[in-house]
Amino acid sequence: MAVPPSPPRSILITGGSSGLGAALARSYADSGVSLALTGRDSTRLAAVAADCRGAGAAVESTTVSVTDGPALAAWIAERDAAAPLDLIIANAGISAGTGGDGEGAAQARAIFDTNLTGVLNTVLPALEGMRARRRGQVAIMSSLASFRGFPGAPAYCASKAAVRVWGESLRSHLAAEGIGVTVICPGFVKSRMTAVNRFPMPMLMETEAAARTIRRGLARNKARIAFPWPLASLVWLIASLPPGLTDRLLARLPSKA
Repeated sequence: MAVPPSPPRSILITGGSSGLGAALARSYADSGVSLALTGRDSTRLAAVAADCRGAGAAVESTTVSVTDGPALAAWIAERDAAAPLDLIIANAGISAGTGGDGEGAAQARAIFDTNLTGVLNTVLPALEGMRARRRGQVAIMSSLASFRGFPGAPAYCASKAAVRVWGESLRSHLAAEGIGVTVICPGFVKSRMTAVNRFPMPMLMETEAAARTIRRGLARNKARIAFPWPLASLVWLIASLPPGLTDRLLARLPSKA
């Protein structure tokens, strides 16, 4: 099994301007650590970068979108040349569902473009340097929603399922080359994404607590970091049951905004 450097000293995080991305950046920030951060909001990203520099890290940031494959690949190559990447966290993602006017074609395509294509645009360029060095670690942000399609958020669930299965497949494929791959499957975590939800979110976690859980799992090179475990167990149970038994139950769940 591939064993990542411990602790990583050169880390790239997408979606670093808020939520889990920002919390992970702040968690890893330390003297001697190089952070490469992307984010959509330049103001929030600058605040995260300032906090990380205050903790002693060297930080480079950009607002290049993960959906812009060529521009992102060029930036990743630049950061890898400056400080060879030990760990990349493909965290950027967006969420929406069938609330309001329902899930139209434009919304579904936008979700897949960020959550799936954005992950490919991040991981594939970064792997070039890691494979040449025969070391490194890749973390892919999926979700507990990836284990069962929920009618309130079809494209979100499907996009997270796609990256989870891709990451699980990559893990065995890349282990022989010294590269670890971990898929991260959180439940509900406090963030700008979950703040728009108008329904109860069981076992809602503080962002910093979720970041600590992820960091511990990555340090152990876990194949999958799924949490909190009671909610993960419930989702796995639902996913294991025949759809004929669960469809009517899930249809009663509220739509996601």
